[in-house]
Amino acid sequence: MQKPLIAVLLASAFSLNAQAADLIQVYQQALANDATYASARAAAAAGRERITQGRAGLLPTVGVTGDVTKNNSDFTAWNNSPLLGGGSNLRTNEVQVTLQQPLFRWDRWETYQQSKLQQAISEAQFAQAQQDLITRVAQAYFDVLAAQDTLESTRAQKVAVTEQLASAKRNFEVGTQTITDTHEAQAAYDLVVSQEIAAVNDLETKKTALQAIIGTAPATLATLRTGVNLTAPQPINVDQWVSAAENQNYAVTVAQLQLESAKRDISKNRAGHYPTVDLVASSLHRDVNGQLAQSGKSNSNSIGIQYSIPIFSGFAVTSRVRESIALEDKARNDLEANRRNAALVARQSFLGVNSGLAQVKALEAAEVSSNSALESNKLGYQVGVRINIDVLNAQRQLYQTRTDLARARYNTILAGLKLKAAAGSLREEDLQPINALLQQP
Repeated sequence: MQKPLIAVLLASAFSLNAQAADLIQVYQQALANDATYASARAAAAAGRERITQGRAGLLPTVGVTGDVTKNNSDFTAWNNSPLLGGGSNLRTNEVQVTLQQPLFRWDRWETYQQSKLQQAISEAQFAQAQQDLITRVAQAYFDVLAAQDTLESTRAQKVAVTEQLASAKRNFEVGTQTITDTHEAQAAYDLVVSQEIAAVNDLETKKTALQAIIGTAPATLATLRTGVNLTAPQPINVDQWVSAAENQNYAVTVAQLQLESAKRDISKNRAGHYPTVDLVASSLHRDVNGQLAQSGKSNSNSIGIQYSIPIFSGFAVTSRVRESIALEDKARNDLEANRRNAALVARQSFLGVNSGLAQVKALEAAEVSSNSALESNKLGYQVGVRINIDVLNAQRQLYQTRTDLARARYNTILAGLKLKAAAGSLREEDLQPINALLQQP
């Protein structure tokens, strides 16, 4: 009774191990193992400390200083008279508590405002890294599937060419075909063998690229279902996508924040000409031990306003202001460049999705036509109205069409993800509908 149970358990374990990984599972592996994403996450964690550091310059600073001093001195009169000689042996302990509260320091205020911008920049850069991870994973995933399709198509073509070569050899032996048919079939066979070698190497390269993202050798991957229907992007107006990209793209957001920070930098550098005002308070405790006349304790407290007015600094402040104005102009142009690039990517991706959909539809029709052409050529070859090279060409055309069709579907899916990334709206949830198109191989 135990053997059947063990067999069932082993079969279940085998089926679990044989389960192919889908796009969501591969993405989860990338979240845990991708070094680039981990670096961006650490940078975001560091950026969240910027506000605390910037605010510290506006808060009071409190410090304690102290010293312990021992002073020994001897005095001897010229006539060695004990009445005129003497000395001292003193031990002094001092402890001072000082508080300083900035009242007017414009540079520190601008630094605090910049710290908010710097934290926002780090968060936007991390969001950009999350989007990049989604597109990188999807790209690497479908690159592996495309390489697998190419290899499978090449091997199927190899099987067909091998059969055609054997048929040509048999027909030549019985005298129904010429040696030319055999040579043509042999040439086609040699070509497909070289293509198979290249396809195997390309598949290994694509798997290595995916492994660099997920940290482990990729398992068997779920494949795209045959005959899936891909939908057009919503909204269908390209201008709406371009407008979203110009305003919501994370690279544009970072550039906008950097421009605002550059403006703050100008004001901060101009503060080198401004006075500074601080509230200063201190409490000093002094304890002296020594000769009776000099021993004692004292406490003193003070509070007041301390100000400083800069007069001349060798033109350094003026130079820093000019530098920050130039950097502000650079940041403004960087923002415009990022806006234009985001609009360009959005437009290209939108056209890529729509042209991809049209290409998929055309290749689906071409697949049906190529399959019919192959069957017709096979029949014509059997009755003698077609020659061997016609069948070989028809086979090559059919397998190439199937490969192109699969790649067109992958490229259309990736263009849709890149379109959302350009508009700043790509999220992990966008992988769910794509994952639903996959099946276990």
